[in-house]
Amino acid sequence: MIDWGAVDTVIFDMDGTLLDLHFDNYFWEEFVPETYGKLHGLSKTDASTELMHRYEAIKGTLDWYCVDFWSRTLDLDIAQLKEQVAHKIELRPNALELIKRLRATTREIMLVTNAHPASLSLKMRTTQIDEHFHVVRSSHDLKLAKENHGFWQALAEQHPFDPARTLLIDDNISVLQQAQREGIAHLLAVEKPDSMRPTLPVQEFPQIRDFQQLFTGLQ
Repeated sequence: MIDWGAVDTVIFDMDGTLLDLHFDNYFWEEFVPETYGKLHGLSKTDASTELMHRYEAIKGTLDWYCVDFWSRTLDLDIAQLKEQVAHKIELRPNALELIKRLRATTREIMLVTNAHPASLSLKMRTTQIDEHFHVVRSSHDLKLAKENHGFWQALAEQHPFDPARTLLIDDNISVLQQAQREGIAHLLAVEKPDSMRPTLPVQEFPQIRDFQQLFTGLQ
């Protein structure tokens, strides 16, 4: 699937790529609406409908991923609520093994996520995978979401990498499209970001089902 001889840098997304997206889908689509509904005297259905409209209105912007924004907007302590359901945070199969195999090579490995620093911190504390990466960055540090124009150039200015010899693995098609526009040559999508939901439709990027698929030829 990948010509490892052509790759010097590997950039991983976090949610839906290294981590099962079930945690985030459950949190935003089930737990938050239930909590918000209780606070405002709404049924879970009505609360969910209201929140889905709010989510959709800013999807793809940095605020969409921002714990502080949603805490202010919904009058909820989003970071504290995430702590309550942190037991649902799980690595996807063979994610850690691939990371370890990459770390044993000369390649640089990076974790670059749209997650807010508070969410990133929680997930790193829970999984303890940050110790395996050379670079761990939240897009909030760069003031751009990964799907926004100029993000990958801005990242390369802070952490130099050759886009032509870089592999990005991400479950967000918009992110992959923007990375492609900014010159990243090797791009893989995730076939099933949420273990509890169906596989995603085939897109313009090759899809990976299990990280074990990438073990071949990795030295």
